[in-house]
Amino acid sequence: MRKLEIATISGDGIGKEVVPAATKVLEAIAEVHGGLSFEFTDFPYSCEYYLQHGVMIPDEGMERLQNFDALFLGAVGNPKLVPDHISLWGLLIKLRREFEQVINLRPAKLLPGVTSPLANPKDFDLIVVRENSEGEYSEVGGRMYRGEDEIAIQNAIFSRRGTERAMHYAFNLASKRNKHVTSATKSNGIFYAMPFWDEVFKHVAKEYPDITTDSQHIDALAAFFVTRPERFDVIVASNLFGDILTDIGAGIMGSVGVAPAANINVNGKYPSMFEPVHGSAPDIVGKGIANPLGQIWTAKMMLDHFEEEELGTLLLDVIEGTTRAGILTADLGGKSSTDEVTDEVVRRLRESV
Repeated sequence: MRKLEIATISGDGIGKEVVPAATKVLEAIAEVHGGLSFEFTDFPYSCEYYLQHGVMIPDEGMERLQNFDALFLGAVGNPKLVPDHISLWGLLIKLRREFEQVINLRPAKLLPGVTSPLANPKDFDLIVVRENSEGEYSEVGGRMYRGEDEIAIQNAIFSRRGTERAMHYAFNLASKRNKHVTSATKSNGIFYAMPFWDEVFKHVAKEYPDITTDSQHIDALAAFFVTRPERFDVIVASNLFGDILTDIGAGIMGSVGVAPAANINVNGKYPSMFEPVHGSAPDIVGKGIANPLGQIWTAKMMLDHFEEEELGTLLLDVIEGTTRAGILTADLGGKSSTDEVTDEVVRRLRESV
């Protein structure tokens, strides 16, 4: 029996609704498999925790979390309680940085039975590999002066090590998919960092002669995500560009509520973290209509990370069967509740045996 110890952090808002839904699905997966089990330990880190303790997560919390096989996160943020820059940098980004989760993965795929806002989506199936540790989201910069003379400086940091690491990950991933990598750049407008990015991309590509490549400026690439998403396989992008592209990817799927994500530690020193793309959605908390599929699809990515790809494929097939049958929450135009969608996924999993 293989036991995986998972730290669950439901966090804020609908995180408290979709994380229990997805853990219920993972428990059903374990039943189906027979040789796999999950042990979940829940942690209360959230904006409410911040109000009580003055920190989003204590140092001893970081020490405890690093011993788990993976972190399963719901949502972070409640601006009515804590400013977003405090909650995100105090928990989400802290976990990503200190646990060296240097790669962010976000797939976008047209689900059967889900209406995309695109007139002709053509069954797109792509994944963005986002450099997750540096780039435009660095902490290097500052502010000086006040009033009309005030200056804010934000430095983007691109190391060869970090850039190559993300690109190698993208090429290796493409070798298991459709063998094509697109680089997101802006070398016609960003004078130093993006020509450097392009040079590193060309250098890394030489090590993968069986993978085809192209390079697209981020503004054109964003437009292509809307007009021709079916042309893409794996896209490698900087921290900011990847963040923007993946929100477009969620949008063309029909709802941010179905979009999953993974923050990958590649050196094995710390756990990876799995979280849906959606936020805490305080406007729908407690209504029973939060879409659990983003968190459930995120569980599929966690299974893949643990090299349980067969189970991951089964779970995605079940998700697609559920959406094909029209069991959808309100954000997808359906009438099903969070529990009804979750129960349908669980039922289909058990029937798959």
